Amino acid sequence: MTTANKITILRSLMVPFFIVQMIYYVTSGDERHWLAALFSFAIAAISDGLDGYIARRYNQRSELGAVLDPLADKLLLVSGVVILSFNNAPYLLRIPSWLTAIIISRDVLLVIGLGVLYFTLGKVSVRPRMTGKITTVLQMATVLWILFRWPASVLPYLAYATGVFTVISGVQYILFDGVYRLNAHPSASPSPPKL
Repeated sequence: MTTANKITILRSLMVPFFIVQMIYYVTSGDERHWLAALFSFAIAAISDGLDGYIARRYNQRSELGAVLDPLADKLLLVSGVVILSFNNAPYLLRIPSWLTAIIISRDVLLVIGLGVLYFTLGKVSVRPRMTGKITTVLQMATVLWILFRWPASVLPYLAYATGVFTVISGVQYILFDGVYRLNAHPSASPSPPKL
């Protein structure tokens, strides 16, 4: 178990804590729960970059880390996006429902695509793309913008940027990675005619 993987696991364990604190905050309005939710999400978001840096800097890349890191990201982001999609007034702004639909649809399609690749090709490795990294940063920024209760006037622009990059990264992963790999695999070639 590498240090990078321990940080990733810790990030995953912070997700339930974040969810519980958010529920308490929006039902009670107690600022202590808001601070706890904000702190836990911010620390988890920062640890996302930290575990990647440690893995690269100290050569701690592992197959376990390659699975755990994106899984921890998705758990954190999807929990934040879903909770903030509800009407949490007057305490917090709301993520537009169309953005929630785009984010969840992309993730569901990617999971289905990974399943197809795994059952067709066997072992599957995902190569991170720059658009995917930008998408993750924008999604985290959107959630943090709302959690920090920063000006509502900026949120629509941030939401549009997040939506655009979410779609672009999804198309890249599906078309350029998924479809390309399937087409390159021998099982995609037509079977020879039977004599």
